[in-house]
Amino acid sequence: MNSEENQPTKEGLPENNQPAEDELPEEKIENTTISNIQETPTYEIPNKNSTPKGMIVALVAVVAIAAFFAGAYFSNLDSDVLTKSEFEEAISKLESKMTITQQAESQPSVPVKISLDNDPIRGDPNAPITILEFSDFQCPFCARFHVQTLPLLLEEYIDAGKVNLVYRDFPIQSIHPNALPAAVAAECANEQGKYWEYHDTLFEKQSVWSRLNSDAAISTFSQFANDVGLEQQQFDSCLGSGKYLEEVQHDMREAREYGITGTPGFFVGNEEIGFVKINGAQPFEIFKRVIDAQLET
Repeated sequence: MNSEENQPTKEGLPENNQPAEDELPEEKIENTTISNIQETPTYEIPNKNSTPKGMIVALVAVVAIAAFFAGAYFSNLDSDVLTKSEFEEAISKLESKMTITQQAESQPSVPVKISLDNDPIRGDPNAPITILEFSDFQCPFCARFHVQTLPLLLEEYIDAGKVNLVYRDFPIQSIHPNALPAAVAAECANEQGKYWEYHDTLFEKQSVWSRLNSDAAISTFSQFANDVGLEQQQFDSCLGSGKYLEEVQHDMREAREYGITGTPGFFVGNEEIGFVKINGAQPFEIFKRVIDAQLET
């Protein structure tokens, strides 16, 4: 794991200005509520000194959207006349609402009670604070967390014995068809005591297997087992039989019970003080703020 070629790379990862998690809309697949990825809209305000005729329809559309979100009502829209002050007021209200929403979503929630399962633990099992992660091996935002945020958490908290990390599975099958077999494969690696080596390989080499068909992906997972030194026949038998499918499904059921709607999703804390929920691949600073406050409790 120390060679340069096995280090996490940013190839294939989403840009930082994209949404921080893969979300789940209301579509039923194998009794799992799932969703399509939703792109964050970008709003551009036209130049005040230039209003070409071709922009009239677009301006009316923007104001209509602003009115819908901001709760505004314009009595003179039927006259096809839109004043400059009304337009600017509508845009201002929309921007204000978007800012408030984004700030609310970026703030950690209040503590909640979470039951820890017997899933793999990274770090000292007796560390005072736990980061419980619900994740999807094929999710690009989960890979972003693994590459950008986890190394900093390891250095400052996990390796220092202050925090441990528990990984639980939440594969979104509708948009990540290889995520479920990847989760089962990781459980098979755990059976041989090399969960985290296999976990890291799946994320570091996500671009290698994420777009393969199912047969090719499973063959690749078998090769990864050889790469990390697993007993090949035992691993292949475990993966081929779907031995840990129920374990993965158990994680998924509990994730939904805890209100997880996308990946990655985190709970930070312990059973005594409760857990704070953090949605998405947030930067290290968000985790640091929560962890430091809890360590001082």
